[in-house]
Amino acid sequence: QVQLVQSGGGSVQAGGSLRLSCVASGGTFSSYHLGWFRQAPGKEREFVAAIKWNGGSTTYTDAVKGRFTSSRDNAKNTAYLQMNSLKPEDTAVYYCAGALTYPSTSTRAYAYWGQGTQVTVSS
Repeated sequence: QVQLVQSGGGSVQAGGSLRLSCVASGGTFSSYHLGWFRQAPGKEREFVAAIKWNGGSTTYTDAVKGRFTSSRDNAKNTAYLQMNSLKPEDTAVYYCAGALTYPSTSTRAYAYWGQGTQVTVSS
């Protein structure tokens, strides 16, 4: 049973940076791809980024390109989402998730989910 535990997040002013972490246990971390999603109040969960199992490829939604960076360290069973130049519209609960296909932008493709972590960006 794969478990994903998230950390990081918090509150920051616009223009600031945060890094999210996602630690996996209970499975072979390098056997699945990782995705990041976010959900703002009253909105559907949306795709943010994805990274291939070996870190060799990444995909981002247009809204975060050039500002967010997805990475992973398979030796540490950990994935990261570095978020720079944050904007108030980035405010949401962020989730990491695992999938067997890449790139996958639909939540339906992801079998494993972290518990979510709040990111709040003030203007």
